[in-house]
Amino acid sequence: MDGRRVPGERALDQSPAVLSPDALSPGGTVRRAGGIVPVSVMGGSMACVDELPDGLVIADHSGRVLVFNRAASRLTGVPARAAHGADVRQLLPLHDTDGRCWWASARPYHGLSIRSRHPEMSLYLHDGTELLVTVSYVRGPRASGPDQALPGAPGCPGGQVQRLVIMLRGADQRARVERTRADLVSTVAHELRSPLTSVKGFTATLLAKWGRFTDDQKRVMLETVNADADRVTRLITELLDVSRIESGRMEVHRQLVSVPERVEKIVAGRVAAGDSPDRFCVVVSPGLPETWLDADKVDQILGNLVENAVRHGAGTVTVVVEPLGPGDTPRGVGEGVAVSVRDEGDGVAPELVPRVFRQFWRAKRRGGAGLGLYIVKGLVEAHGGTITVQRAPGGGAEFRFTMPASRPDFA
Repeated sequence: MDGRRVPGERALDQSPAVLSPDALSPGGTVRRAGGIVPVSVMGGSMACVDELPDGLVIADHSGRVLVFNRAASRLTGVPARAAHGADVRQLLPLHDTDGRCWWASARPYHGLSIRSRHPEMSLYLHDGTELLVTVSYVRGPRASGPDQALPGAPGCPGGQVQRLVIMLRGADQRARVERTRADLVSTVAHELRSPLTSVKGFTATLLAKWGRFTDDQKRVMLETVNADADRVTRLITELLDVSRIESGRMEVHRQLVSVPERVEKIVAGRVAAGDSPDRFCVVVSPGLPETWLDADKVDQILGNLVENAVRHGAGTVTVVVEPLGPGDTPRGVGEGVAVSVRDEGDGVAPELVPRVFRQFWRAKRRGGAGLGLYIVKGLVEAHGGTITVQRAPGGGAEFRFTMPASRPDFA
């Protein structure tokens, strides 16, 4: 460490987490939000829980801190050893956005005995540090007999609190998610406004003054409406793909696919749409393996990369299809195919390379929603492949992706 503080976090306390000998019984577990983390015991001393990415604080029935790991120390600025044995209510003086003390309003030790947890909430320390806090209860078993242990006593029946488990996270991650969501809404609104305005304008004009236009004028207006409708459909499709990629729900339906044939199909489509045949060059190396891929997604990948080269590049767009080389093999897979899409334009500046595959990245102010290359990366990785961008041998940009040959779904 260079001594600098991580934004949104306190100075890192390098001392290991402190666990009281009675934090858990030997061989027990630390209960955390969404799961159970095993904690081993050897010679009566607890193993450190510093490997947990989130802050972990465990207090006993009286509020005395039993566990305080390094992440909790980093987030709160309290050394682990100073936290051991302290009152958790004084150690973590949490309050909400209105300044109300969370401990006084939630009353975790004296509230309803049926509560099991508090979902993640945004709370603040006295100095204004925002933390995302999840609280879980470990309660004693309920008793039906007349003999009841004292409230809050260790091992007590009646559902009284034995342990209070508090998970802490920094608010930076949530802030990034909120910024991304705001960018998404802004981008979608901007991209939808232009085509929908055009569709509305032309349709309203045609309905109001149909008889005043010639057939050629009507055709131009209707073709514009059709193109703008395609643009809206494409944007909605991209948004659905982004949603599937982010949630891990992208499905790959494998079938026997000839990658060179898919390249020829994409190029033929571009030529039919008006591009010059001389603009494209397809190079296929011998010895290509049999590949089982999702044909529709391969078309989407190739179509996005070729369109990107045509729109932002210059000169001839060259597509090279070749077997995987020794340095291309992803994740130790043997056979596969590598595809390079090259142009002869200015290329991508080295400082921009890390941003190319991010959401909403655009080389120019105008030119789509900036989701195409992000989707391409997600589709390639869904096949188990990789994609990179570098300078082409003859100048310009080269997008190169690899895909393992794989096996059919029924194999």
